[in-house]
Amino acid sequence: MRYTTIFKALTVATLVGLGISCSNEKKSEAQSDNSEALSKASHDELVAAVSDRDSLLSLVAEISDGLTEIKSLENIMATDNSETPSQKAQIKTDIEAIRSALIDRRKRLEELEGKLSNSSLYTANLQKTITSLKTQIEQQDAEIQRLTGELNVAKERIVALDTQVDSLHTTVTTVTTERDAAEVKATETANQLNKCYYAIGSKKELKEHKILETGFLRKSKLMKGEFDQKFFTQADKRTLNSIPLYAKKAKVLTNQPTDSYQLIDNNGSMILKITNPTKFWSLTNYLVIQLN
Repeated sequence: MRYTTIFKALTVATLVGLGISCSNEKKSEAQSDNSEALSKASHDELVAAVSDRDSLLSLVAEISDGLTEIKSLENIMATDNSETPSQKAQIKTDIEAIRSALIDRRKRLEELEGKLSNSSLYTANLQKTITSLKTQIEQQDAEIQRLTGELNVAKERIVALDTQVDSLHTTVTTVTTERDAAEVKATETANQLNKCYYAIGSKKELKEHKILETGFLRKSKLMKGEFDQKFFTQADKRTLNSIPLYAKKAKVLTNQPTDSYQLIDNNGSMILKITNPTKFWSLTNYLVIQLN
């Protein structure tokens, strides 16, 4: 019975010192009873009572702190959905630390309960206190499990989004590659379609390169056999607007429409000016000009 009285005296004295008493009269009575109980206690009894009291009060404080930590994590997860991977990792670390602390507190509370239950100190009020602490620990454990679940769901969502991003990136890369290849092909095709060739020379030069064939009482033939392709200059229809001829006289031998070009005398030197490129090259991609 003395141990019970000593433990109660120390606990009440501590709570009174913290301002938990309801009135000055009750505080005075408690202090008087505590003083009497403590004065009769032995050294070992005091040490044991102080240790058990401190253990119980420490658990009360730690459980209260645990609730504050959990509320802080709840606020972080509820108000900020844009955590970086490092922040999410820190939240996970904090949750694991609280979970470990809860396991330790539950174990300590069970040990303290077992110790006190074997003594006369184990009263109905003390049982209510221990039961309340157990309930708080269980509630906090449930909150930690809920937060862990939310964190796992968020992780799964991030993994799913990352997968979608990777898939979209692959699709974009594929489409970009196909688009670039199509653009290259289109450019090559356009360049090929817009190739044109022109040859300029005297009648003799054109005959030497088998571009022009003439004979006595025979109609002239233009590029009818194996003519010299190297004598022709390659050009682009889209950019070829005029050709300096460097001669006083010139005539177009190929069948370009006459209303699609002009032969202009520029100070005694002829220039072929293409006035309608589409029409000019509509019948043939070859242009042969004879200089006289």
